[in-house]
Amino acid sequence: MSQSYKDTLNLPRTDFPMKAELIVREPELLKMWDATRLYRQIQQSRQDRELFVLHDGPPFANGDVHMGTALNKILKDFVVKSQTMLGKRAPYVPGWDCHGLPIEYKVVKESRELSPPEVRRKCEAFARKYVDIQREQFKRLGVLGDWEHPYLTLDPKYEAEILRAFAVFVEKGLVYRGKKPVFWSTGAQTALAEAEVEYQERDDTAVYVKFPIATGEWKNKASIAIWTTTPWTLPANLAIAVDAKELYVIQEFSRDRVTEILLLADKLVPQFCANTKFEPVGEPLASFPGAKIDRVHAQHPFLDRQSIVLTADFVTMETGTGAVHIAPGHGEDDYWLGREHDLPILSPVDDHGRFTDEAGLPKLTGKYVFEANPDIVNLLRERGMLLGEQKFHHSYPYCWRSKTPIIFRNVEQFFIRIDELRGQALQAIHKEVKWIPAWGENRIAGTVESRPDWVISRQRTWGVPLPVFYSADGQPILDAKIIRRLADLVGERGSNVWFELSDGDLAKQVGLPENTTHRPDTIDVWIDSGVSHKAVCALHPELRDPADMYLEATDQHRGWFQSSLMTSIALNGRAPYKICVTHGFVVDLDGKKISKSGTYDKPMDAGHFVNRHGADLVRLWASSINYTDDVPFSEEMFTRLGDTYRRIRNTLRILLGNLFDFESGNQEGRNDFTLIDRWILEQLDQVISDCRAAYEAFEFHKVYHVLNHFCAVDLSSLYIDITKDRMYCDAPDSPRRRATQTAIRKIFDALCKLSAPILAFTAEEAWRHSGSGASIHLQEFPHSEGRQSQASAQVAELLKLRGVIGQAIAKARQEKLIGNALEAAVVLKSNSDVTTEIDKNELEEFFILSDLTIEQAKEASASIGKTPYRKCARCWRHRPSVGTSAAHPDLCDRCEQVISG
Repeated sequence: MSQSYKDTLNLPRTDFPMKAELIVREPELLKMWDATRLYRQIQQSRQDRELFVLHDGPPFANGDVHMGTALNKILKDFVVKSQTMLGKRAPYVPGWDCHGLPIEYKVVKESRELSPPEVRRKCEAFARKYVDIQREQFKRLGVLGDWEHPYLTLDPKYEAEILRAFAVFVEKGLVYRGKKPVFWSTGAQTALAEAEVEYQERDDTAVYVKFPIATGEWKNKASIAIWTTTPWTLPANLAIAVDAKELYVIQEFSRDRVTEILLLADKLVPQFCANTKFEPVGEPLASFPGAKIDRVHAQHPFLDRQSIVLTADFVTMETGTGAVHIAPGHGEDDYWLGREHDLPILSPVDDHGRFTDEAGLPKLTGKYVFEANPDIVNLLRERGMLLGEQKFHHSYPYCWRSKTPIIFRNVEQFFIRIDELRGQALQAIHKEVKWIPAWGENRIAGTVESRPDWVISRQRTWGVPLPVFYSADGQPILDAKIIRRLADLVGERGSNVWFELSDGDLAKQVGLPENTTHRPDTIDVWIDSGVSHKAVCALHPELRDPADMYLEATDQHRGWFQSSLMTSIALNGRAPYKICVTHGFVVDLDGKKISKSGTYDKPMDAGHFVNRHGADLVRLWASSINYTDDVPFSEEMFTRLGDTYRRIRNTLRILLGNLFDFESGNQEGRNDFTLIDRWILEQLDQVISDCRAAYEAFEFHKVYHVLNHFCAVDLSSLYIDITKDRMYCDAPDSPRRRATQTAIRKIFDALCKLSAPILAFTAEEAWRHSGSGASIHLQEFPHSEGRQSQASAQVAELLKLRGVIGQAIAKARQEKLIGNALEAAVVLKSNSDVTTEIDKNELEEFFILSDLTIEQAKEASASIGKTPYRKCARCWRHRPSVGTSAAHPDLCDRCEQVISG
């Protein structure tokens, strides 16, 4: 019976565990990073390097971090860590948006009837609580940054900068007071900016209504048919819009023995008939372009007044009748048409969305407008003015926080003149900024082109005060000098002074007469975060304005990307960023957006997945997808990613295990690398080059695929498998084994460094086990050595022959001729010159064979027999030398030399 030689083998040894146990080990590494002040170390190590500033867009401090926010923060961390490892100084100062409706809404919901100072105190406590919670959750994700000194929009110094920016807007004549329809949240009782509006699908009652013609040729003979999806706005109707050039007809219709003579667009007669069941009777009584009925009057269907017909270029022929109901107090187009023709801007609705006396319908005064829709429809029916009703499915605006439907409502607000900024903003979009992905350019340009004036006043309590004072006769005082004095006061004492001081005391502080008053309106929070380029980047000693990069989700083309752009154009005449990166929304496998406020039935808090799988799995997920599209997400994805993670981890473990007795010393430039070593180093060179390029282009999914392929195919399936014999069975210090260890050390170092921005914890853990000293995050990416691909060309030839041999061996095993490949006597007919250039022993190692005979031929083939040689008890190869030694008859000559030596 042969003796056991296991103890004589150089089997891999490492303390780096196969089982990750990330949820245990990651917190330990976080403690170490905190204790060693790793972020500060990194900044100091790059002190004199080229600066790269990614400016953090502030999340709201109003809840736990969900997967969408986690994706955003992890992508930013990929950028910062990779730019650092590319050799730059990449500081990261995180921030939070602390004011505004999302926070106030939650506070007021829990505690009614609070005074404004009490609301503000509770809101600040709420915001600070979630800043602390989210900070720990972001750190747990492995995100490195200046967490001890984040920027907060509630900080008095930041608030002062908002007011100083506002002073510049006033100085440049950009701010004005106006009364026009704005998005109004009836749930939150405040005006909203466009970016605070979300759209939901819903069914509404649409009605066809007749307005009897009251002047001109068809007076008392015909009625104008209009169509609307908002019957509640009919009390505010003052006009009807038609297209000047489109053809309109006066046509007799009948339904259930009722006859109507109606005026509507010729193109829309079939649709009108289909929806109302009216049928045309005979030929039209008249037809003419819309211009002919300009200035004709029609009787309001249920109020004692007339509506004027006006031509307008926004009338379309897609739905309705081509005659558009106009309520200047309830719509953007309606408002401007009303202004053009000096119509009153009637808006008989209060802050809560309830009808006022001004509607002229006493029975409906105090009723919520959406609940009053059936009453309006019944009123039309009673008056004989209802031509038809239908259920209409459409997308309707909702308040992002109260989730209540929005109304357009005419209220007095303060605005910023967008026309003054639009041209420069569009030029900056097209000339100054690189957009990733490229379609972001057209997306934001489109929103800027169509954007109305910016409504910046809010009827809320939790925010930076709108710095407008009022004279004794109620006129607004917009004075940049006064605003700057207020900014100095707020910088010292915080913005609560606006709500705590009396009119007289506050007026005295800023140098205004005692009878000056102030109101509780606040500034739109999009200005709070929008001026962060001034309040943070321009003032923070480690940063700069403009920043190199902003990186946010696709909804920020209407939000922070745009508010930052507009304020920067106003303040500096340029964009606040050089690169703008957009990522998609996190969606479920059906493509439906997942957000924390949604109804997704599985846990969406990032902490759920971090605590179950570990932060590195969440980070690996973030790297595995092309973030420029919507990002698919499911519990099942983590199962698949777990396989990838284990493959990378086990590759690092095998590499480490094979380095247990290796001291790198001066191993560079070895000339005893074998073909397989030279090949793997050429592959590594390409991996380094591809990963560096992908990191430079912010294409993290390419890094994921390159590293995954390198570990799964080049290393696990080929290099580690082929070199296993020499690593385990050669003498520990044999030149061949040491050469392979030199290659393995290079591979391990490169793999650790290239994966570090993504697998922040695992790369750190493996690096520490290698005894390399300082944190992996202080290292730089390796550089490609520019190796020629000579070995790669040779190995490509050998891999084809390996496939030929593999097929022949599989067949021989099926036929029970051999048990495994090492028992085979293989005759290879080779059609490649490479087999004449490489030593036979090296070829046997490459093909993992014991007994190989090579013959050159025109076509490659392999024939298999059973080797006559005995099996070496130590390396398991069948060799002619086994049995020739008297001292060790069960060993081959190589193994005998090793154990004798």
